[in-house]
Amino acid sequence: MQTLAHFADGGPGPWILLFPLIWAAVVVGGITLLRRTVWRGRRGPWRAPEVDDNSPIAVLGHRFASGEIDEDEYWRRLSVLDEQFGRRGKGGAA
Repeated sequence: MQTLAHFADGGPGPWILLFPLIWAAVVVGGITLLRRTVWRGRRGPWRAPEVDDNSPIAVLGHRFASGEIDEDEYWRRLSVLDEQFGRRGKGGAA
């Protein structure tokens, strides 16, 4: 009975076990390269949705950042806007 260890007798030898590892490294390297270059600018399910600068929540955030409204008024208005527009994120950032 021949095993992979008996490569002198005509078997493929133990190096045959490295081929799946080499192919896996090539596939992982290719996907990594594509993610870092080609797919970088595209949106996907793993990215947060962008907020429109003219949306009511963004306008409220700009008003708070410029000092037009105080923190209590910001949170009060944000809770109303969350009920109406249903923001996805939690906390202060959308």
